[in-house]
Amino acid sequence: MKIFISITALMLYFSNCNLEAKTKMYEKDYQKIFCNNLNGKIEHVLIDKSRIDCLTNDYAIEIDFGKKWAESIGQSLYYSFMTNKKAGIGIIIDVNSKRDKKYLKRLYAVTKKLNIKVFIIHR
Repeated sequence: MKIFISITALMLYFSNCNLEAKTKMYEKDYQKIFCNNLNGKIEHVLIDKSRIDCLTNDYAIEIDFGKKWAESIGQSLYYSFMTNKKAGIGIIIDVNSKRDKKYLKRLYAVTKKLNIKVFIIHR
């Protein structure tokens, strides 16, 4: 009986670990954690009803997954223009992913020229 209970307990433990490992985080989840760490305002609404993902004392930051690197450039520049703050991008990537490394390389090529601050958010 003890063996059965122990095996059942272990099975439950590992099945819960497996569920946690597969839990998907959404952009909003990363946004909240990142912005709270910078003491920023989440989802700041502009006069035209567009929303800045994270507004700090210095930066207007667009937060996106790696595959949306190009979109994040335009949005960060627009938010910077509208708020008179520096443009920033919080890019959510897996540093072990070849695809995400490719996106990051492209992002850096442009942001370096346009003086946009890039914040790496690890998946």
